[in-house]
Amino acid sequence: MSRRNFVAISGVVIAASMLLAACAQPAAPVQPQVIRETVEVVKEKVVEVEKTVVVEATPIPSEKPKVLRINLGTYPDVIDPQKSSFVNEIAHLKLIYEGLTKLNEKLETVPGAAEKWEYNADATELTFTLRKGLKYSDGTPLNAKRFEYSIIRNINPATAGEYASITNEIAGAPEWQGAETDEDKKKFEEQVRQSVQALDASGQPCKDYEQEDCLTLKLKLSKPAPYFHTVMSLWVTYPAKQENIEEGGENWWNSSKFHIGNGPFILKSLEPFVKGVFVPNPNYWGDVPKVNIEYQYITDSNVAFQAYKNDEFDIIGLAAEDYQAVMADAELSKQATIYPGSCTLALQFRNFKEPFTDPKVRAAFSYALDRERWVKDVLQGLGSPALTWIPPGFPGYKEGETRFAYDAEKAKQLIAESSYGSVANLPTIVLTFGDTPRNRVRYEWLGARFKEIFGDDLKLELKPVEPTAFTAKQKDRESDLQMFIGGWCADYPDPQNWLSVYFEGSTTFANRIGFKDEAFDKLIAQADVELDPAKRAELYQTAQDRLVDANPVAFFWHNVNAYLVKPWVKGIVTTSQDADWPGSTVPATIDIDTSMLPN
Repeated sequence: MSRRNFVAISGVVIAASMLLAACAQPAAPVQPQVIRETVEVVKEKVVEVEKTVVVEATPIPSEKPKVLRINLGTYPDVIDPQKSSFVNEIAHLKLIYEGLTKLNEKLETVPGAAEKWEYNADATELTFTLRKGLKYSDGTPLNAKRFEYSIIRNINPATAGEYASITNEIAGAPEWQGAETDEDKKKFEEQVRQSVQALDASGQPCKDYEQEDCLTLKLKLSKPAPYFHTVMSLWVTYPAKQENIEEGGENWWNSSKFHIGNGPFILKSLEPFVKGVFVPNPNYWGDVPKVNIEYQYITDSNVAFQAYKNDEFDIIGLAAEDYQAVMADAELSKQATIYPGSCTLALQFRNFKEPFTDPKVRAAFSYALDRERWVKDVLQGLGSPALTWIPPGFPGYKEGETRFAYDAEKAKQLIAESSYGSVANLPTIVLTFGDTPRNRVRYEWLGARFKEIFGDDLKLELKPVEPTAFTAKQKDRESDLQMFIGGWCADYPDPQNWLSVYFEGSTTFANRIGFKDEAFDKLIAQADVELDPAKRAELYQTAQDRLVDANPVAFFWHNVNAYLVKPWVKGIVTTSQDADWPGSTVPATIDIDTSMLPN
């Protein structure tokens, strides 16, 4: 959201493990100084993939299905609506499911499964009215009780969802998650269940998932939250079936059998780490897609590029290593699709691990980032240097920020002023990343730049990790990560999503890195409930200034969306939030001109 974690991306969170695998390396070979390197490989999950017969439109025998073939990069760590947070995870979920609301091609919040919504006068109560006759892809009914289950499941601390805090405006939600005694857990669980209620036509609580007149979902909020109808577009609200989750067990999401959704596509089959196949859902209430979608999970962007040139893919990410070759090619240059993105990448520090407990060490590494050179040499211009968290083009972006811009002398000075006194006294610093051949070159480049500044006394270890395992490590505060590149992609265009959702210090993603600043938290708490747009914007800007001063991470670069798209793919509508693939926000518009397909 991202929306997501853009390690995810993914982001996005992503989120970055997927996107990092598709990003840039230097155009020319780099000869870095020798840095000790270890490799960690995590055994892949072994899952029996079950298949099931789904309700599909009767095929026309004379027509061959149109298939949009996309390389998604890293296989997801999890594909569970209430546990996912990375871009590549969400890329699956938003095809299979749909929330009460959704974003359109202008990133405006519009009706989804709900046909309308209404706030009370002070925006502390939000009522959704669902469309009549909604169905899952298997033809079974979908009512408000299903959304009641999914929202409460997201809040439930037992779920341990990555995005649990995104619904903390619901009365009782943060208290339930933070409760320590059984008495408090029971008390706040009951409050949440009173705050999230599916109601029938007479206003009474719904009885079950089959009740046809169960079309109202009422949410009671602990504070004014006039943006909360947009939060209800996010994957954490997606109504996966309770019975399927319970039957499938811990890894239910790894099987197409249990992914029965209400979105525009059906997950027909899922072969972990290899391929996911999606077909149009004839029971979807809206526009039914024109194409099947096939995801593959090739993390080596060079391999994906060669496959694209052999017409084995219709869409891939355009890696910086291939940018010059693409632009020099008469045909490939026409297929390059490059436009503004919605993600910010940062060099992230675990603030609770030495030496990054010392703010002067964090600041030193921020000053040591030559962002301009990275964008030029490594990204080949496919991005822009970042000194802010909110990217250009999004509400809350601040022009003219200069704090922590590249300054090698300042970086060395701060190490000398730190509690360590010298580079030689720093402990070994481990820079972990998702392992691909091109990523190794990229991180060797970065390691060499740090060595240039801090000298040979810097004990820096590069640690490549299998990409899906790297995603899991970023989610786990207790993992061995110390320093890594990760980021965030917008879930929706609002400063609240960038500042409150990510950096609030108690329950959000900032907890992974150990950041908490009471002054910052106070500012965003005021901004979140402020109904005056001008005052709200001012509070968020003050909060972002405070965040930059605190320097919990080193803002690194803002992305661009860069893809290669075959000429026979038609009808793509792009948005800045296409951190997974172009056109993913409104996939029903996409078609394939079969007359242009190669023989």
